[in-house]
Amino acid sequence: MSQAIEGIDPAVPPSGPGCAECEADQGWWVHLRRCAQCGHVGCCDSSPAQHATKHFAVTGHPFTQSYEPGEAWFWNFRTGEVFDEGPELAPPQHHPLDQTVPGPRDRVPRDWQKRIH
Repeated sequence: MSQAIEGIDPAVPPSGPGCAECEADQGWWVHLRRCAQCGHVGCCDSSPAQHATKHFAVTGHPFTQSYEPGEAWFWNFRTGEVFDEGPELAPPQHHPLDQTVPGPRDRVPRDWQKRIH
């Protein structure tokens, strides 16, 4: 994935430090994913709301990248393939280091492990 790839725009920054929809609804997430085309940050499929996959379903944007510290892999929703590397996207590369996982800390229920997929 070193050349220009349709569905990936390296110049677009992420939409924010957390899942856009969870932030709007005062929800919480397990891990975060970043759309490689438009920068939308959504929650992973283990999270209760699964906003990253819902974003793909609505937009058709095929690639997402982990938005977790120390992870740079990409997922292709269309093919179900994971890529260990790809183009470097606009910073920041991950959510803030002081943000908890799951997060955000003040909205994660005590029984969160029973609520994940």
